[in-house]
Amino acid sequence: MGPFGRPGGAQWGATPAWTSPHGCGVCVETSKMSSHPQYICLTLLSSSITSAEDNWDIRGCVNLHWVTFFRCLCSLQDDVTVKEISITHHVKEGSEKADPRQFELRKVLGQGSFGKVFLVKKMTGPDAGQLYAMKVLKKATLKVRDRVRTKMERDILVEVNHPFIVKLHYAFQTEGKLYLILDFLRGGDLFTPSLAFILLDEEGHIKLTDFGLSKEAIDHENKAYSFCGTVEYMAPEVVNRRGHTHSADWWSYGVLMFEMLTGTLPFQGKDRKETMTMILKAKLGMPQFLSSEAQSLLRNLFKRNPSNRLGAGPDGVEEIKRHSFYATIDWNKLFRREIHPPFKPASGRPDDTFYFDPEFTAKTPKDSPGVPPSANAHQLFRGFSFVAITEEETQPVQSNNVSSIVQQLHRNTSQFSDAYELKEDIGVGSYSVCKRCISKSTGMEYAVKIISKAKRDPTEEVEILLRYGQHPNIITLKDVYDDGRSVYLVTELLKGGELLDKILRQKFFSEREASAVLYTITKTVEYLHVQGVVHRDLKPSNILYVDESGNPESIRICDFGFAKQLRAENGLLMTPCYTANFVAPEVLKKQGYDAACDIWSLGVLLYTMLTGFTPFANGPEDTPEEILARIGSGKFSLSGGYWNSVSTEAKDLVSKMLHVDPHQRLTAAQVLRHPWIIHRDQLPKYQLNRQDAPHLVKGAMAATYSALNRNVPPVLEPVTCSTLAQRRGVKKLTSTAL
Repeated sequence: MGPFGRPGGAQWGATPAWTSPHGCGVCVETSKMSSHPQYICLTLLSSSITSAEDNWDIRGCVNLHWVTFFRCLCSLQDDVTVKEISITHHVKEGSEKADPRQFELRKVLGQGSFGKVFLVKKMTGPDAGQLYAMKVLKKATLKVRDRVRTKMERDILVEVNHPFIVKLHYAFQTEGKLYLILDFLRGGDLFTPSLAFILLDEEGHIKLTDFGLSKEAIDHENKAYSFCGTVEYMAPEVVNRRGHTHSADWWSYGVLMFEMLTGTLPFQGKDRKETMTMILKAKLGMPQFLSSEAQSLLRNLFKRNPSNRLGAGPDGVEEIKRHSFYATIDWNKLFRREIHPPFKPASGRPDDTFYFDPEFTAKTPKDSPGVPPSANAHQLFRGFSFVAITEEETQPVQSNNVSSIVQQLHRNTSQFSDAYELKEDIGVGSYSVCKRCISKSTGMEYAVKIISKAKRDPTEEVEILLRYGQHPNIITLKDVYDDGRSVYLVTELLKGGELLDKILRQKFFSEREASAVLYTITKTVEYLHVQGVVHRDLKPSNILYVDESGNPESIRICDFGFAKQLRAENGLLMTPCYTANFVAPEVLKKQGYDAACDIWSLGVLLYTMLTGFTPFANGPEDTPEEILARIGSGKFSLSGGYWNSVSTEAKDLVSKMLHVDPHQRLTAAQVLRHPWIIHRDQLPKYQLNRQDAPHLVKGAMAATYSALNRNVPPVLEPVTCSTLAQRRGVKKLTSTAL
C-alpha cells in the first residue's frame, strides 16, 4: 500500500454494517457488499485480466499484487542512505500543468502519518469545477523507502487506465511537498484494516487503489522477495521468503473470497507467529454451508505449492475465469460496467462526504501535513484515506443514522433555524408538516418537511432521497437537520402544484399529452423498481410539477415516507437481480406486491386523466366500505359516456394496470413497452371528453386512498362468545355435575 494513511481503530461514518448472509458472523467489519463476494471478486479479476473485447492487458503495466495491497508495516530495515527520489509531473490530457494554486480546498478527508487528503475543486482549465481528492505528502517526513513507494504508486497510476482502478489526473511537486490528484470516490469502501483498497463509486462499482508496494512487471520466471502485507493474506511462499511470483496474488485473492463468504479468515492465530505457522502447515477448515462451486474454487486457490495453484498455469487468470463459480458471468459486460452493482451508496450532491469521519471533515482545510508518529509505532495505516468510511458496529438501521448523516452535512451542530426562515404551511400529514422556507444565506426558496421522530423513523426516506434524488423526476433533497425531536428535510420547492390539479384545470387535454405524462412517471417508477425501491404511496397528491410550464419533464415524484428499499435478511440493501440467494421468498413476494401496488396507483391516475373521474369512487361521500368492495371486485367501467372518445389501446392499458390480481398486472417495464406508450406520437390530438368537476374528482381520489390506508378496527364480541370460553364452560359444568 501507499506510504500514507490514517490510524486504524477509529470510529467511522454514517452507514450501518451488515452480517454475513449465512449468519456466521461479520463478513467484513463494515462491508456494504460482502453479501456479494462473487460480484466483488469477479470485478477484482476484471482489474487484472486481459479484456476479451479490447485486448488490453493490465499485467504488462503492473502486477496487481494482492499481498501488498493490504495495510502493512514492512519488516525491511530502513535505508539510511539519503537520496532524493524525483517525481515528475503528470498532466491530465487536454489540461495545463497543475500546481497547488489551481485547487480550492473544500474539506479534510483524512490525515495520517505522512500527510493529508483533501477534497478539492479545480478552479481553472477545461476541468474547472471538477472535484478531486488531493493527496499531499511532506517530503521531509518520507524516508527513502517511502519515497520510492510514492514514486511507484504515481508511476503505476499514470500507466493504468482501467474502469475499475482509481485514476491519477495530476501529479506535481513543490520544494517541500508531493501532490497526487486522484478520483474522489463518494461511495465508500469495504473497510476493514485489509480491505480499504476496494473502493465504491457513487453507482456502486468498485475501484482499486493503493499501489505503493506493488511490484511492476513481475513475470513467471522472476521472483520478488519483499516481505510486507497483512500477514493473514500472505501466501506460504511469501511467509517463508523463498521468493514469489504472480501466483502469490491468487492465494491472497482466495483469502479475500473466504473472508467475504464466511466472515472469518482461513488462517488466523493468536499472534503473528502462530498465524504464519498456520499458513505454512494448518489444514484448511472449509465451511459446509458454502456451495460446491465456492468450495472448489477456494480449494484450488489454497494450494501451498504455487505451481499447482489455480491461476498459476500458462493461461493465468483465464483458468479462474473458466471456473464454475463464475459460470454465469459475462466478462465483457462486466468490463464495460454493464452489470448493475448490488449496492448503491447513499450520496446526494457531488461534494457530499457522508461516509467520511466528521473528526476530519469538521476541520478547516489547510495544506499542512501532520507530524509523523515514531518510526517504531506499531500502527496500521490506510492507503488512500480519501475513500469513504463506514461504521464498525453491525447495527440495524435506526433513526440515529439520520443524526450521523446530519453530522456529515454540517461541520458544527447547527440548527435548521440558523440557516432557514420558516414560512407558511404547504401541506399537513399524519406524521409530518411541509412548509415553505427561505435560506438566510442565499434568499432562495425551498420546502421543508418536518417529521416527528416520535411518530416515524425517517431514516429510510432520507437514504432513498440521497441515493436517488439526483434522478430528474424525483424530488431533490438539499439538506437535513435533526433537533432531537424532529427531522427537517429541505427539498426543492415544487411551485407548479399537483399533477392532477393542473391536468383537471386544463381545458384542452389529449391522449397524446396523457401518454407523455404517464411515460415520464412510469419511467421514473421503473428506475426505482430496478433499484429495489417501491414507493407504496403514489397517489396523485405526491406527483407534482416543479414549475408552471406543465411539461412532463418538470414532473417530480415526492414524499417517500412509505417507500421501502429491498434488503436481505442481514439488512444489506439489494437490487432485484441479486436477490436469489439472500432474500427470503416472502420478502420478495411482498416487494413484488408493493411494486404492483405502484402500478395500480398509476392505473388509477391514467383512468382519471382520460375521463375526469375515478374508477372506484364517485365522490367524497362514498364510504370506505363501498370503495374497498369495488376495488376488491376489480370491476370498473371502460365503456359508454366519457369512454367513447378514448382509444382502444388506452382502454387496454388501463385494464391491464388495474387488474385485480397483482401477479397479472403489468410491470413498469411492460407499461413502457405498451403500444399506447411507444407510439404516443401517433395518438389523437383532439380534446378528450372528460367530466368537468375537479372538486368531485379530488374528493373521490382522496376518499379512495383514505379507504386504502384505513386501519379498520376488529369487531369484538363478548369473551363468553369465543369457542374457547364456551368449551371451558362445558368442562366447568361437567366438573360441577360430577
